[in-house]
Amino acid sequence: MKDLKLKIEKNIQVGYDTYLMTLSGDLSEIKNPGEFINITIPGYYLRRPISVCDYSSKHVDILYKVLGRGTKDLSCFEDGIYLDCVVGLGNVFLVKENIKPLLVAGGIGIAPMIALAKAFNKLGVKPTLVYGARSKEDIVLKEMLEELTDLHICTDDGSLGFKGNVIECIKHFNFEFDYYYSCGPQVMLKYLAQAYPNGCVSLEARMGCGFGACMGCSIETTNGPKRVCKEGPVFEASEVIF
Repeated sequence: MKDLKLKIEKNIQVGYDTYLMTLSGDLSEIKNPGEFINITIPGYYLRRPISVCDYSSKHVDILYKVLGRGTKDLSCFEDGIYLDCVVGLGNVFLVKENIKPLLVAGGIGIAPMIALAKAFNKLGVKPTLVYGARSKEDIVLKEMLEELTDLHICTDDGSLGFKGNVIECIKHFNFEFDYYYSCGPQVMLKYLAQAYPNGCVSLEARMGCGFGACMGCSIETTNGPKRVCKEGPVFEASEVIF
């Protein structure tokens, strides 16, 4: 974990209410897909935890959705501005070798799947990705995802790809997989875990400190209370009590 001043290199709109921001600095502390960073937005007390979308030793990409005043202000920040960020946070996705992986994302939960897909690509694997959203306006970075994965899109209204949710899509196409990696709305993760226990889920939660001290993001698991910011955000699907 490291507290850094990171420079905004790019902050562009990539969807209806979704933005892609590139930050530069010494990012050597970020080492694995599934990590998140905590950003201080000037004028707001609590930091905003945002999933790492892609990273190198000198840059990090974050994908975020405008959901309130804080992220609205963040979307207006121009290139060259420095932000106070804490990096190197979170329990990460374990990239397993010699398996057939399935990646499952809902909405803004697509963010950590990009770094995860690239990690599998380095192992010579092009993973299957099921990407669900309400409508085609909510689908982002489609071209990039098509290069990195065997992409299957599903939308609630049928405006793009399969009409239905991610679980219906998985069952319809009968994808073969040994283990899945997922991120998205809690209701999606709940029913995914009930249908397929052989995977992991990346959870979202409101956080106070972001590094485990305040216990504000605790959830119930089969092994007792755990903190999303410290023991998570990635948990075994069979462990979480939704």
